[in-house]
Amino acid sequence: MSIEGRITEEFQHRFGGRPAFTVRSPGRVNLLGDHTDYNDGFVLPMAIDRWVWIALQPTTDRRVTVYSLDFGDTAEFALDRLRPVTPGWPEYLKGVAWTLQEAGHTLAGWRGVIAGNIPLGAGLASSAALEMAVARAFAAVSDMPWDPVAMARLGQRAESQWVGVSCGIMDQLISACGREGHALLIDCRSLEMQPIPLPAGVTVVVLDTTTRRDLIDSAYNERRAQCEAAASHFGAPALRDVSLTQLESQFHTLEEPIGLRARHVVSENLRTLKAAEAMRRDDAAAFGKLMNASHTSLRDDFRVSSRALDLLSASARQQTGCYGARMTGAGFGGCAVALVETDMVADFAEKVSSSFRAAINLTPVFHVCQPTRGSELLRL
Repeated sequence: MSIEGRITEEFQHRFGGRPAFTVRSPGRVNLLGDHTDYNDGFVLPMAIDRWVWIALQPTTDRRVTVYSLDFGDTAEFALDRLRPVTPGWPEYLKGVAWTLQEAGHTLAGWRGVIAGNIPLGAGLASSAALEMAVARAFAAVSDMPWDPVAMARLGQRAESQWVGVSCGIMDQLISACGREGHALLIDCRSLEMQPIPLPAGVTVVVLDTTTRRDLIDSAYNERRAQCEAAASHFGAPALRDVSLTQLESQFHTLEEPIGLRARHVVSENLRTLKAAEAMRRDDAAAFGKLMNASHTSLRDDFRVSSRALDLLSASARQQTGCYGARMTGAGFGGCAVALVETDMVADFAEKVSSSFRAAINLTPVFHVCQPTRGSELLRL
């Protein structure tokens, strides 16, 4: 049974009747441009055909009651008495409600059932997809106009100020604004978005190491502080404003590891812009080389890779039909992404799986992904 069918069936079982709305929001894979978003830089993500779904019905009170199929647990809270409790998935719901109300929106209550097929903790933006699905649910029951960019900003605020992860805008923005058949080149300062078509004859394959990390407990916030220190050293608003020539001429004046963190961000911005150009001219080979260089920079300069990510990316690059592969997302575990000739995907997956198991005794999970639309409301 489909996820939509499962949540509809569970809704009928728990609440009686059919839901009034179904919403869904996609996860994402970032093709290039990691740890550049919170430096006002450039990113190149695509929304993927893996979603968070909610079946819901408005209520006459100002309470929210949501059952999670994935966690087998219920979240319930009053919109007039929001407060953080124990870290976990309900805090994302409360955080979105809090930031919507802080922005001046009058919210109605609702009850619903939630489920998803985005691997958790894999660096595929499951939390942003949840935030955008919840925002879409509130918009549906509260007669609130859906402005995807504004909702992405509020989702980012919920994650940084309520949940406690100082994330950039990329994840929420691509989940809200994804374009079918395209990646989006996003300027994280202006939020200008340009649809970029994938090269012909290639498929994006996400390779899940099955290792996990927790951003709140990881070095993510530390990396962000180091980037801010580097920008301050140059008297710049953000590392987006520092040129490669400027960085190289003053690299010796930066304390370590701040200089390495800055070198990754500055060079990654350039790679991301070059990658968009390569995609526009249908040059998969050039794009793949930029992916490989990005992984090296994330591993050596930003130091957010892991043994599993390094092994999986290296194995992918060795296979016939693979143009390039790199870790994707915040790092410390999770997924790599590869650009593979479409007719070679099955052989690629078999050989990479065998090689990875032999090296580390883990079995990777492969997700063949298509670029999809952003957050959607489906009336039943």
